[in-house]
This record gives sequence, C-alpha cells and structure tokens, in this order.
Amino acid sequence: MDTRGRAERASEWSPARDETFGSAHVDYAQLRAETPFPWSEDFGGFWAATTYADIAAIAQDDNFITSVQNVVPHVPRSSRRPPLHFDPPEHTAYRTAIDPIFRRASLRLHEAEFRESAEELVEGMLARGRADGVADFAAPFVVDCFARLLGVESELAGRIREIGVRYGFAIQDMDDAVIQEASAELYEIARRVYAARLATSPDASVDLVASLHRAAEDPENAITEETAIATVRQMIVAGMGAPQAVLGSIVAHLAQDRSLQDRLRADPGQLPTAVEEFLRLHAPYRVFARTPKEDTVVHGRLVRQGEPVALLFPSGNRDEAQFSEPHEFVLHRKANSHMSFGRGAHKCPAASMGRMELLLALKELLARTESFALAGEITMMNWLEYGPRSVPLDLVRARGAGRA
Repeated sequence: MDTRGRAERASEWSPARDETFGSAHVDYAQLRAETPFPWSEDFGGFWAATTYADIAAIAQDDNFITSVQNVVPHVPRSSRRPPLHFDPPEHTAYRTAIDPIFRRASLRLHEAEFRESAEELVEGMLARGRADGVADFAAPFVVDCFARLLGVESELAGRIREIGVRYGFAIQDMDDAVIQEASAELYEIARRVYAARLATSPDASVDLVASLHRAAEDPENAITEETAIATVRQMIVAGMGAPQAVLGSIVAHLAQDRSLQDRLRADPGQLPTAVEEFLRLHAPYRVFARTPKEDTVVHGRLVRQGEPVALLFPSGNRDEAQFSEPHEFVLHRKANSHMSFGRGAHKCPAASMGRMELLLALKELLARTESFALAGEITMMNWLEYGPRSVPLDLVRARGAGRA
C-alpha cells in the first residue's frame, strides 16, 4: 500500500487546460491503464478517481463528505449553499422538499413549455442558417426550461436567461468580477422568484418555491426562509451547467455523424434510448469532490483526512472494465448503468428533468432540420465541466418543417 504523505508525493497528472472534443477521454483511458488513482498538485492538490468502481464506491460511502470541499478547485464561500454543500442528515431535509418537484408526473406539467422553447430556438438558428449549438441553443434552452419550471413571468424569465448564460460563461472564463456580479444578481432574482411565487399561493406538491417554503415553516427542519432562497439560487445555477454541457456535446456528436442523425430522424422512437447512450458518452461532471472524514485507502493508496478526491464521471462512464466498446455509440447497449447524474446522496435530483430536456431538444432539432454539420472548430469548456463552449453549425431546414 502507498502510504506516502503529501510532502513525499510527486504530481502524477495535470488536467489539460486546452482540450479538443474527445481529447479528455484519451487522457482518462491512459490514466485508467497506468495510474488509475493519481495525485495532482494542481488546484491546491487533489486525488482523481478515474475508474467506475472507485467513483461509485466513493460517491456512496458516508465516510466521504462534501461539506469540507465539494468541488476542485476549492471555491471559498461566505456561507455554504444548500443543498450541494451539505451532508446528510442536513442535506436530507432539502432533498425531501426538492425531489418531489422533479418527479415525472410533476414535470409533465411543463413539457409543452419546454418544447415551445426548443421550437423557438431551433427556428431562430434555421432562420440564420449558421448558428452556434451552445450559445444559440443549448445554453438558452436549459435556462428557459428552469425559468419555466419556476413559473416566473416572461420578463423575469428573459432576465434569468440573460444573466444565467452570462454567469455560465464567466465561470468558464474564471472571471471573478463578472462571477461575483452575476452571482449577486442571481440571489436577487431568487428573492424575487420566491416572493412572486408565494404571492400566487402555489401548490407545494408541484412548485419548488412552495415546497421549500413549507419545509422552512416546519420547526423540525433546519431550513429557513434564507436558506430556502439560497436553494432556489443554487438550483438555478445547477440547472444550467450540466444539461448545457451534455446537450452541447450531443449536438457536436451528431454534427459529425450524419448517418446517426438520419437514423434518429427516421425513427424518433429510438431517441429515449439514444439519450441514455449520449449521457454515458458525454457525462459533464468531473469537478465534484468528496473528502474523507478520516484517513482511508482507495485503490491501494492512503488518502488523508480532508484531502479532496475529484470524481471523474466522464472517465468512469468509459471504463473498459464496466462497458464494452466504451468509446463507441451503441444504441441498444445492454445494462447501461452510467453515472452521468452522479451516485449516492448527492445524485442529481433533476435527472428526470435533464432527460426530458435532452429528449425534447433533440426531437425539435432533428425534426426541423434536414441536416446540420460543423461550420468551424469546436471549442471546449475548461476543467470545470466536460462539454463544448462553442459548436459552430450550418443548418438546413427540413422540407415542410416550420412553426406549427
């Protein structure tokens, strides 16, 4: 067993700063083969779990917590943001309030609105003929969907789209001034949303704000009105980043595979299965971290108490030990137990919403186009999420396709 302390370890891996589409997966495959649990001195020092087995075990081990450091690199906060920065049992109270809102039955109430947003954005791209699959489609679509889930009026929904997209790109640029400005605006938006929703006396069984407010009124809960508002703010942010990254990756994938486009256009009933395989291939999360409450051993290496371990879900989803032909798109893959929504207590509460967003976006994009192809170079996000920042596209409208 490797029991070296931090002072004795050499850095074994450095996350690439300038990726191309798919290059990270080449790096991760090499790590899995040669150094599956590497130590990196980047970002203040962290371990990286690259195998499916290690990631799944750590994510479901109560000895590994998020409240010390929940992402790599560590981002100092004036206060913890629920529910992401909390561990059970504190975390459980928030999930009890949040999870029912993202059940399929509740989400179906918003399906028509989500589809309307996808239609509008695809039509806008087609009207121009050349567009960006992220800036003109993936980014505004996922912000629209979350705004519509919150039930805000159109003016505020537009503001959420504007500030949400700006905040997301500022995070990618690590532009602290814009991040702080946008973050403060998101808090103010969350306060406005919270007050506006409660003024309509919404149904707590299907409304996020009402459900959190009901929980805050329960003296047995640690949730307060302030932390409920902070949760709304955190959910807006969480509801933007990951689905944008995945949808952008899917658009980039399809733009380079005309035969798969045509296959899915011809048989849209295959799209739910295709979405699962796209999720496996293009998992966005790779900076979420856990820290052990005490010294522990992972993959034969001693991890000291409080040392962060990044869970590289994109690597685990292409682990040769778990998936055959891991780098290939296999439409009817058997036992596709991917980890794109995480595992354990912090598994994404909005997984059903993410699936619905991807399905509706792809249905509209494929139905309204005869084809779309790359019109330039894909540029990637930085380390914070796996996915493209820009996907330049040329689009051709399908014959007879247009607004209903």
